[in-house]
Amino acid sequence: MEYRILIVEDEQGIADAVCAAMSRWGLKAEAVTDFRRVMEDFDRVKPHLVLLDISLPFMNGYHWCTEIRKASSVPVIFVSSASDNMNIIMAMNMGADDFIAKPFDPDVLVAKVQALLRRSYDFAGSAPVLEHQGIVLNTGDNSLTCNGQKLDLSRNEYRILLTLMQNKGKIVSREKLMEALWQTDSFVDENTLTVNVGRLRKKLEAAGVSDFITTKFGEGYLVG
Repeated sequence: MEYRILIVEDEQGIADAVCAAMSRWGLKAEAVTDFRRVMEDFDRVKPHLVLLDISLPFMNGYHWCTEIRKASSVPVIFVSSASDNMNIIMAMNMGADDFIAKPFDPDVLVAKVQALLRRSYDFAGSAPVLEHQGIVLNTGDNSLTCNGQKLDLSRNEYRILLTLMQNKGKIVSREKLMEALWQTDSFVDENTLTVNVGRLRKKLEAAGVSDFITTKFGEGYLVG
């Protein structure tokens, strides 16, 4: 498997050096060039891991980490010269998986990236899966497989489907689902839940699966 790495680093020399080091070790790396459109590159590349600087043009790395975490649970490593305790703590609290201080040895960085990739993906096959009506939810990499097609889920979509499949055959209240989402967001309202359920249904329908999630008006949702 060829892992894809997205590098969000505005110092061109560092970005080039990291790309070259990743390539030497068989990793496919791509650096962002337009720092106003980081999420567009994220959606296009679909990286397995993101390397993220703190000090960036337009919006800082904390902003982009928040945006990434809204869409994905992909591993994120901050790489920054702002390596005081406050920034390290803030980075981890924002959802980062590791923090590497500049200056750094590119090969040491690659070793840390490889270790995190192994922890995040190589053991996913042994992670428990939930299966219902041919739909398979892998709790190792938060992915969904239906009709032989693997679908990427956002963190919120994964939490919703996990809760529903853990309670298959039972109606799950909207309140219980919002509690599941509170694990990833500081505040979730009813509209957030409705929007995420709608997105999840569209992904399932696009893969040829309809009516997997049933709405029980006034009660909640059901996977039967």
